[in-house]
Amino acid sequence: MEWPLNFVVCLFIILLSPALLLLLHRRKSSRKRLPPGPPGWPIFGNMFDLGAMPHRTLAGLRPKYGDVIWLRMGATKTMAILSAKAATEFFKHHDLSFAERTVTETMRAHDYNHGSLALAPYGPYWRVLRRLVTVDMVVNKRINETAPIRRKCVDDLLLWIEEEARKLEAPRGLHVARFVFLMTFNLLGNLMLSRDLWDPQSKEGSEFFAAVMKLMEWSGHANMADYFPWLRRLDPQGLRRNMERDLGKAMEIASRFVKERVKDRQVGGGEKIRKDFLDVLLEFEGNGKDEPAKISDRDLNIFILEIFLAGSETTSSTIEWALSELLCNPESMIKVKAELARVVGPNRDVEDSDIDSLSYLQAIVKETLRLHPPIPFLVPRRAMQDTNFMGFHIPNNTKVLVNAWAIGRDPDAWDDPSSFKPERFLGADCDYKGQHYELIPFGAGRRMCAGVPLAHRVLNLVLGSLLHKFDWEFDGNVTRETMDTRDKLGIVVRKYESLMVVPKKCVA
Repeated sequence: MEWPLNFVVCLFIILLSPALLLLLHRRKSSRKRLPPGPPGWPIFGNMFDLGAMPHRTLAGLRPKYGDVIWLRMGATKTMAILSAKAATEFFKHHDLSFAERTVTETMRAHDYNHGSLALAPYGPYWRVLRRLVTVDMVVNKRINETAPIRRKCVDDLLLWIEEEARKLEAPRGLHVARFVFLMTFNLLGNLMLSRDLWDPQSKEGSEFFAAVMKLMEWSGHANMADYFPWLRRLDPQGLRRNMERDLGKAMEIASRFVKERVKDRQVGGGEKIRKDFLDVLLEFEGNGKDEPAKISDRDLNIFILEIFLAGSETTSSTIEWALSELLCNPESMIKVKAELARVVGPNRDVEDSDIDSLSYLQAIVKETLRLHPPIPFLVPRRAMQDTNFMGFHIPNNTKVLVNAWAIGRDPDAWDDPSSFKPERFLGADCDYKGQHYELIPFGAGRRMCAGVPLAHRVLNLVLGSLLHKFDWEFDGNVTRETMDTRDKLGIVVRKYESLMVVPKKCVA
């Protein structure tokens, strides 16, 4: 995470600092026992201490300050949780006290945060959305019904890679994460709208894809207005203005999809074989008291966008890290390919129904998510009231960063935590579904990701299919010893240098 500060912005903040200094002085003189943490700079606090990879920097502070540390990010009170022990205490005993979200300035554009499942205030509307997702959209019965859609989209992915591989000139490789991203975009398009959205022949689909990419770009920038609220009106980096513009475009395109579906339903084009997510939203009927009678047009558009923002980048990043780790650990690659050959065989494709029998493949996905959680701080929580947490006073409105990256590498919870060892999960009762707090790439508690059952199927199916269909090698410029293992933080944590690989179709 790089801070896009310039001299003008710094000067402006300094000119406005006297009131802030007075406020901080008053707080310091009266505050109760806060968690320990680095002292920080005047006005800016710890903003400049965390660097481009704050998840790593904060993990490095644990030996000095402990499992829970206190930060001042500009004018924002922040608590960071760095261990499995602290995460267990947080989610098991204080989940309700921290059930609200910290919302960034860019995500307030067009009131996106009020219509979003991930960001909505904790209350009746959030419960409605949560219930729709967990009961009507990603329940196992519905996931099983959509297996042919996943198979079709994965088949497209394999075909794209095979065609691209024919064009490669040695020693060049292809950017596999890009193809996975496009596949996921189409998969979500089919689940949400019953249509492919990545199609060069479709102008509307291409426009929607471009608009969502812009939203990801603005969401991934650090915004000074989040740390100095009095800068919100000025929007010195222009991020809110950019988000207002591009989110408006994306919502307008999404509204066309909704209007088209409503018109089709009114005309009565026959009974659909399968309801998609949009049908579920359109058919919702609430009691009109503590929940809406219908979901508004604006919130329908926001929900559609959220599906793509939440699912596409996280999936492609995880697959890229998994392939990277397997190429650097050939023993694991040999084991998983042997398992696929034994369970699936050479003459058919990997299916959803195979996943339960592919224990080593599942262990690889878990180990990848342990070492490389896509969103290392999860979606930040916020204290709803003054709370006593592990003996510390946590004031109301404190932002909470649960460092899933640090927790996945906690030496108190994991043996040899920095090594890629899928075997640690074989026969172990440890999963990422919110009950084991040492492995929380999707969060835990009330606000954990509602799409975990679908993500589980997709990640295992995609990775298994890629490994079963192709043998993979680094391109000619990279070896196990020279591969760049650095990461970079945007909307998700990606490899700093994209993985470029050469696929070779397996011969039956």
